[in-house]
Amino acid sequence: MKKLWGARFKSELHETAKKFTYSLGVDHELLSAEVKVSMAHALMLGRIGIISGRDSRALVRGFWKVLAALKKKSVCHMIDEYEDIHTLIQAELEKKVGKLARKLHTGRSRNDLVATSTRLYVKERIVDLLEALNQFQTVLVAQAEKNRNIIIPGYTHLQRAQVVLFAHHLLAYVEMLERDKSRLLDARKRMNECPLGAGALAGTSLSIDRKFVAKLLGFEKPTANSLDSVSDRDFAIEVLSDIAIVFTHLSRFAEDLILWNSQEFGFIILDDQFSTGSSLMPHKKNPDVLELVRGKSGQAYGNLVSLLVTMKGLPLAYNRDMQEDKRPLFASLRLLADSLSVLSGTVRTLRVDEAACERASKDSFLFATDVLEYLVKRKVPFLEAHAVVGNLVRRAIDSHVTLSGLPFEIYRESSRAFKKDVFDLFDPKVSVSGKASLGSTKPEMVAKQIRLWKERLKAEVRRLRLGGHFT
Repeated sequence: MKKLWGARFKSELHETAKKFTYSLGVDHELLSAEVKVSMAHALMLGRIGIISGRDSRALVRGFWKVLAALKKKSVCHMIDEYEDIHTLIQAELEKKVGKLARKLHTGRSRNDLVATSTRLYVKERIVDLLEALNQFQTVLVAQAEKNRNIIIPGYTHLQRAQVVLFAHHLLAYVEMLERDKSRLLDARKRMNECPLGAGALAGTSLSIDRKFVAKLLGFEKPTANSLDSVSDRDFAIEVLSDIAIVFTHLSRFAEDLILWNSQEFGFIILDDQFSTGSSLMPHKKNPDVLELVRGKSGQAYGNLVSLLVTMKGLPLAYNRDMQEDKRPLFASLRLLADSLSVLSGTVRTLRVDEAACERASKDSFLFATDVLEYLVKRKVPFLEAHAVVGNLVRRAIDSHVTLSGLPFEIYRESSRAFKKDVFDLFDPKVSVSGKASLGSTKPEMVAKQIRLWKERLKAEVRRLRLGGHFT
């Protein structure tokens, strides 16, 4: 295949250099986006008269044929023959429409072309990720509703702290994922400017209509500075950053489930479909899917750092280093989509061991804060109440009894504010029901949140099906 840039050179690129520089093995993913961008460009050229309307329409028809033909081919057999996706599409277009294809590159460069097609591709993938995040949230909410009466110990420092509803714990991740969606949406808004028409770096002397192309491709407007247009990869860095944050949340969630699934906790039972065994120990049932999600967060972080390092020392405008943006970008987009899919399946099929949760929630030290607040409600200063309960905890530990196992006389000895009704506090249901602050684990508040999330997530899905976007 004749290169798009070869006339100035006397000799062909060395085979070693070809293998080192050719990018079709990665950027073939831009096929559909690239064809869309080229169609818009061809329509614009015909609209302003640089090429005839007839030629413009012929190019568009040719592109539909190119897209259909290339989707049937295996790119791995072409990576040694074609430099990149641009070269491959150009070659296929010439097969379909002949020399007319050579008019297509008028008024554009590979620099602004790849910047535009990559933005378009990422915009579309973000919508896919938003849908996958919505699905994962929906599964979490469904499990929260199914197990809305289950109480478990909540932890700080991985030490038992206070009892909370199992549903409340799951909804904490729903909140995190919602912030993740908002970050991706923000990134999508910022990248919603069209670089096509910036040329190699300085624009073009041809009177092209950049606004028409931007509108046709669904961008809000053309980019404002041609140098920035071809050399900006902020949008890719921002998306990689957003994905890295999502993986922080997914990794923490995976760790919670790994702990809960262990024999030491025993709160949940993972389905066999999302567990594996041991090659040596027949009794083992391992949470490998969750461990891999936790492990793959490192890849997401690495992809972000990779592109940051690639971009940090580049002078304006385009440099070939920037070809290396797509490998980490595409990898993280795939990685997140796959992880969300497998996590949705894992959560959908898990079962909660109600008896194990109940046993763990009866640990009377979990109610020390309830006892403290009992004293505060009886006008004992907070720090004094804290010291009183801390002393009671120490005496219980020294006596090898539970906090609720101490005699009432010891409570009265510690503070005259105690009445016998203090022992009513050592009940998980009383503890969660007694919460009064907004956003707490109070059952009525959690039930309301479940209802709100169900409505909100369904509304988002309806907007997607109607072709709208998340707001």
